[in-house]
Amino acid sequence: MIKSLSIQNYALIDKIEIEFHHGFSVITGETGAGKSILLGALGLILGNRAELSIIKDKSKKCVVEGEFLLDKIDLELFFTENDLDYGRLAILRREINSSGKSRAFINDSPVNLNLLKELGEQLVNVHSQHQTLKLGKFEFQLNVLDAFINNPVLLEEYQHMYGTFRKAEKQLHNLILQNEQLKTDEDYIRFQLSEFESVNLDKQAFEYLADREQLLSHSEEIASGIMQCKELLDEGDTNAVQLVREVVHMMNKLSGYHTPIKSLAERLASLEIELNDISSEISALSSEVEFNPGELEEIKSKLDMYYHLQQKHHTQSVDELKELKDKFSNQLTSIESFEDEIQKLRKKVSKYAKQLTDLTQQLHAERVHYAGIFSTEVKSILEQLGMKNARFFAEVSNLDEFNYSGSDKVEFLFTANKGGTPEQIAKVASGGELSRLMLAVKSLINQRNVLPTVIFDEIDAGVSGEIAGKVGTILKNMSENHQVLAITHLPQIASKAGHHYHVVKTEEAETAHTKIDLLDDEGRVEAIARMLSDEKVTETTVKAAQELLE
Repeated sequence: MIKSLSIQNYALIDKIEIEFHHGFSVITGETGAGKSILLGALGLILGNRAELSIIKDKSKKCVVEGEFLLDKIDLELFFTENDLDYGRLAILRREINSSGKSRAFINDSPVNLNLLKELGEQLVNVHSQHQTLKLGKFEFQLNVLDAFINNPVLLEEYQHMYGTFRKAEKQLHNLILQNEQLKTDEDYIRFQLSEFESVNLDKQAFEYLADREQLLSHSEEIASGIMQCKELLDEGDTNAVQLVREVVHMMNKLSGYHTPIKSLAERLASLEIELNDISSEISALSSEVEFNPGELEEIKSKLDMYYHLQQKHHTQSVDELKELKDKFSNQLTSIESFEDEIQKLRKKVSKYAKQLTDLTQQLHAERVHYAGIFSTEVKSILEQLGMKNARFFAEVSNLDEFNYSGSDKVEFLFTANKGGTPEQIAKVASGGELSRLMLAVKSLINQRNVLPTVIFDEIDAGVSGEIAGKVGTILKNMSENHQVLAITHLPQIASKAGHHYHVVKTEEAETAHTKIDLLDDEGRVEAIARMLSDEKVTETTVKAAQELLE
């Protein structure tokens, strides 16, 4: 429950501190005094977005802090998982500076706004007039029935399976699109591969062909050069081998006279042997370079295929061509294997759809069962609220497809008149009837979902007199399980509360200020008497106020 609320520099509020209590409390005040401003400030520490315009004095920051008792709700796991200090008391704080920058804290630990909102949703439920308008919407009606059933395990199991189903369905859709695109490209890919397969994409094979092409293309020049080399080495009248041989012969003669000459003679003898070997290898080369126009043409044809592929695919090497061939090959393999993948995924989607169908049938059966109970209990509360002829039905019907909440449509049908035909709430319910319907719905839901604090912002719209008193009784009964706060303008409701807060707006020069007071017994009598009066408090209205309070 909310233990206290501190507000500084917010809208018309300079600084106020409010202590709250267990049970049923009301907040009253003149129209425009600032009752809803309190809700706006509270909303900041419940994770609502902040606007710069709410800062009263732009030279200071706005600070809202609330203390919440956690003794009736188990949030230890939430605090532990989010690395927050846990205790019987939780302090939520929000600060907004003049530049619009916002900071949020839980027990003095900085947190992001989403975490603050997540905790706030487990501490306080705020009902506003805007929410009453949602009562006529089908999605809200479904959520109301599910909240009444209060079996989150089944719904969460369904929603988890629905997420799995939708993910697999999306994968299947994407796979089918990819397969269709690949099939469009299949002929092109096969043609490319046929070109690659006509060439031996081996780096060594390519280099051999390139070298061989160079050799054969210059065979005449090479043969002529070899012949000249042979003649210079050992076939001419004066040749290198013969000259070296003569030098060796002369050096051998002189080696007896001078020792270094002998060493040179040995080296020259080795040179003569090397020259003879070289001459033999040159002779062997001459047979390799015999011009073969057929072979040259064949080699050029193969090289042209290499060069054609390199130019076509903008590559620089055989290795790059090989990588590209592998890529085309993999694409073709993918095309061939896509059908298998699609069939496997189709089976998965079908399996998940069956599981979803089973879960939706369970949800449907549960909703149909509880819809009857819910309808009966709503009607009972409406009778307490003076609508004795009202008829109310929560009707559950099947949809043709799954959605996040199942495959059900829930529709609230209502008529306030005896003999009337129940129709959609949005078509037949007046403002006062909507308020009483929402109160009935809220009271039933809150019996099953024990949030520590429930706040009603003018739930009494469109009701008055005896009915207002009954609204107050229901709110008081609700406060046995919750802390209930109600902003009201009706004395019949205010008189039912255990605690009464009064909001007052004062004006000084060009500045307006709002303050809030917890009224004592005398103050309550005066406040309720004022609510009963047209202009000023009279002895009659004072007595009426006392009677209401008694």
